[in-house]
Amino acid sequence: MNNQKQQKPTLTGQRFKTRKRDEKERFDPTQFQESIVQGLNQTGSDLEAVAKFLDASGAKLDYRRYAETLFDILVAGGMLAPGGSISDDLTRTEFCLFTAQEDLETMQAYAQVFNKLIRRYKYLEKGFEEEIKKLLLFLKGFTESERNKLAMLTGILLANGNISAAVIGSLFNENVVKEGVSAAFAVKLFKSWIYERDINAVAVALRKVGMDNRLMELFPANKRSCEHFSKYFTDAGLKELSDFARNQEAIGSRKELQKELQEMMARGDNFKDSAEELHAPST
Repeated sequence: MNNQKQQKPTLTGQRFKTRKRDEKERFDPTQFQESIVQGLNQTGSDLEAVAKFLDASGAKLDYRRYAETLFDILVAGGMLAPGGSISDDLTRTEFCLFTAQEDLETMQAYAQVFNKLIRRYKYLEKGFEEEIKKLLLFLKGFTESERNKLAMLTGILLANGNISAAVIGSLFNENVVKEGVSAAFAVKLFKSWIYERDINAVAVALRKVGMDNRLMELFPANKRSCEHFSKYFTDAGLKELSDFARNQEAIGSRKELQKELQEMMARGDNFKDSAEELHAPST
């Protein structure tokens, strides 16, 4: 009897705590969005004031839980629905990347806003990279001007080390590749990245995440050739990227040849016969 009486309040208390915790952790970004939008509308287009507002707001608002909402607002002006449209036109700000001027200097200034924010709140790093990956999947839902700004910003962020080159993997998604959206975006991205750094730094970053041999995937399957890649990017003023891709193709071919030779030797094939087989024209 006594044991039962002691257990009842404990069990009831546990159930109450669970309900309270679930209620507290329920995802509701609306109030967060209103606070950020209101603050940004008050700062106007002064990026220094924007950076200060974001820095101060991190102490009062839950950036950790609502990172995606925060970055959606800073890029597009409001929360994004799947596909890239604004989910609520009523709660949005005119201050955002997509309404800014389309030039490299302006994008550099916006990159500094993100840079300061992430330096101040290091836990936002992962969420910011995930946001960029998501935005690249939504490219077809944005206007050409919006895509150009996002491409320049992404190139600058890559150059600054704010995000890793792994984000480029989103550009290989078939929905973005078709109609040439990925390739056109890549031109703007690599131009700003190389402008900020150089092709050697770009190459190192791509190799680090295994993206150096995947650039052909920016094009549909029927256009994935070194010749097409080279002409497209050379014509766009990115000959250094074309040369890099050609070099990677040559390295890949050499590695493939070495692998075949090693397999033949491991089987004990006659080396002369092996060499003739490798040089024989394919039928």
